[in-house]
Amino acid sequence: MAATAVRYLRSVGAATTAAPRTPQEAPPEPLPRPDLRAVRDDERPPVEPAEFRRVLGHFASGVTVVTARDTDGPTGFACQSFASLSLDPPLVSFMVARTSTTWPRIARAGVFCVNILGAEQGALCRGFAVSGADKFAGVAYEDAPATGSPLLDSVPAWIDCRIHAVHTGGDHLIVVGRVEALGAAREGDPLLFHRGAFGRLSR
Repeated sequence: MAATAVRYLRSVGAATTAAPRTPQEAPPEPLPRPDLRAVRDDERPPVEPAEFRRVLGHFASGVTVVTARDTDGPTGFACQSFASLSLDPPLVSFMVARTSTTWPRIARAGVFCVNILGAEQGALCRGFAVSGADKFAGVAYEDAPATGSPLLDSVPAWIDCRIHAVHTGGDHLIVVGRVEALGAAREGDPLLFHRGAFGRLSR
């Protein structure tokens, strides 16, 4: 629920309402990077970050774009940590870095749409993976039926959600969404991410 996101924003000292900006005003500053170290300065981490990424990169995942709309317009980011969570009630989840500048906007909206990308949509994914750019430039979309979040054109499937819960998970947040609507627009192979590169199913 939106109240969950509001509690999260208050816990990190962020505003829970967004006043309209004039064109002359600068965009809001990103939240400061939180102190997330779980290992003391005099300790050696049990796993080196580079090795952690190398080994976990062997796990192939699907690729999505999570979108929302706040008072400043549409926002979104590329996400490969999306997963189905529960059938009754219908819940899904995704993980987002606590340093993300997009997440506070999604949290303020209280809703989001998960756009599942197809095998030919690698360029679309790259566009939403860039920080600070106009990610929606040249991207066609419509309003998702339940929440009004951006539903990107030509995605094979989509899930329209309201924020149900937000949990901390180290340097990431675990966002749980309650599904309000969903659909599969067309058949086709999914876009996969494996060992730092896009791939597709081999049938």
